[in-house]
Amino acid sequence: MNALTDRLNQLRGAAPAMRHNARTIAALTANPGCARRALLDAAAVDKAAIARELGYPPQFGQSSFAITRGNSFEAMVKANGCAELLALLRDTLNLTIPEVAYYDLNSDEDLIDNAARHERTRQLLAQALDTGVGTLFDHPLLRLDIAGADAYLEPDVVALQIDGMFHVVEIKSFPVVDGQADPAQVAAAARQSAVYVVALRRILEDIGADPEKLVSHNVILVCTRDFTNRPVATMVDLRKQIAVISRQLSRLTAISRLVDLVPAKATFEPGPQLEHVIADIPARFAPECLSACELGFACRAEARACGSVDALGRGVCDELGGLTDMATVEALARGTQQPTEDQADIAEILRTAQRLRAELG
Repeated sequence: MNALTDRLNQLRGAAPAMRHNARTIAALTANPGCARRALLDAAAVDKAAIARELGYPPQFGQSSFAITRGNSFEAMVKANGCAELLALLRDTLNLTIPEVAYYDLNSDEDLIDNAARHERTRQLLAQALDTGVGTLFDHPLLRLDIAGADAYLEPDVVALQIDGMFHVVEIKSFPVVDGQADPAQVAAAARQSAVYVVALRRILEDIGADPEKLVSHNVILVCTRDFTNRPVATMVDLRKQIAVISRQLSRLTAISRLVDLVPAKATFEPGPQLEHVIADIPARFAPECLSACELGFACRAEARACGSVDALGRGVCDELGGLTDMATVEALARGTQQPTEDQADIAEILRTAQRLRAELG
């Protein structure tokens, strides 16, 4: 355990560390410039508990019905040794029956903890590389280093193609209707799958293999077909998402600088000091945070209270050309504040918009 890990544990206080999963790691890419989220995630803090303590409980998450439906669909796809999945993979990856074996890591009773399951996964992957036998691994356990702490990740399936290339298989219960799925759900699944690809490449690199050549940048996404419970599989190119995830994970090494934003004896534990501790860590709020981060509503209230243009969204912020507070924006629009030289162009645009609004209003 190094000094940074000790400091992060101190910040978390007596609360247990929250386990990372692909969803939380993928969410790091939703707002890469937010120091607040980066530090809280690195410290494995329960952000939902902090949001409740601040008076802004999170208002998103999966319903129990959605979770039950997802589990039921996954069980059906994997029934009888992944028979249904194998049929799909033969079509998608051109696998043939002799080239496919199946191993369920959940069925191995000797794997009593995460470290043991991860080591067994490592052994099985190395064995598959040596033999060249096409294999389906059900719920292998991968691992990523998140700011000095191990995060264990469990993809639905990892498949080994005949030419020796591994593919991550992600099973989701949202529908594909007439060949089209909800873009937001596909994007979320792609980000999570990219986390698995990065973790799978890390374990193969650990084995001594070439991860770039052996792990496909395409994920096999299995969804429901036309609101039925029948599965359909498609390939999704993850190169962009993999690059973003990799960049964000490498960026977490800068956490050592972010911890200095918090006073030496302060923690993220509930109490009267928590609001001040959180406020001292810069946030980068955007409306998208409301559906991606537990602290979204708290940060929105903060942005509104201080008149930050962040509450308007990143697109508007980009158009405002570096203006950061609403008071300046409104003053320039009304012509009550003389713009500086670098504000001249945006001031003219704002005055035009103000005039048009007055004419239409």
